[in-house]
Amino acid sequence: MSIWTRITEALAALLQGEPLSVVFDKLRASDAPEQSVGFTIAVLALGAKMAKADGTVTRDEVTAFRRIFTFPQGEEAHAAHVFDLARQDVAGFDAYAHKIARLFNPDGRKLCADDHHVLVDILESLFQIALADGSYHAGEDAFLAHVADAFGLDEACFRIVRARLVEGAPRDPYDVLGLPQGATREAARKAWKALVRDTHPDVMQARGVPPEAMKLAERRMQLINEAWREINARVAA
Repeated sequence: MSIWTRITEALAALLQGEPLSVVFDKLRASDAPEQSVGFTIAVLALGAKMAKADGTVTRDEVTAFRRIFTFPQGEEAHAAHVFDLARQDVAGFDAYAHKIARLFNPDGRKLCADDHHVLVDILESLFQIALADGSYHAGEDAFLAHVADAFGLDEACFRIVRARLVEGAPRDPYDVLGLPQGATREAARKAWKALVRDTHPDVMQARGVPPEAMKLAERRMQLINEAWREINARVAA
């Protein structure tokens, strides 16, 4: 059974004519829906809210999600349905962000990039959606910074994720690995190995990232490997 079928079933069981924003409270109160369902709905819902963050809506908004999700033939309609439900909901994006934070971080603790929490995965997914049209706008940056704050992610985490993904953003390899400037080669190698381990598809799936979203792991792995190679070359030189 695909993630999209599971989402359709979860929505049918939980929504019952109510706004999509209510689903997060019900997901939180129910043991039945999988974490992967919550992850996917969260990305689609916030992606829908972000669609107008740059002042325009792309001709085919759902294609933006192909940067993250693999859609089997005929399943796009399920994603489009969730997208439309979120777009029609009167709840603002900050309401969604806070509900999602409570779903995945019920203790409300302050998180950093080193936590490798599912909320960081969701933030990275939103960055990739923002970049789907080939540009990154000030409105999108403000939107994502606000979402990160609502998630409980610290400012350093937001900068690290942005550095990893946004072309033209200040990108230092130490930032990509979540390290302070001047960290030793040994510390960089340790951070790199930890990130590689954390980015393994099995580990990400255990956090709630569905197999259909493993493109996220591919992009992250590419960036952290590039950062390690650059640091290693600097030290070796």
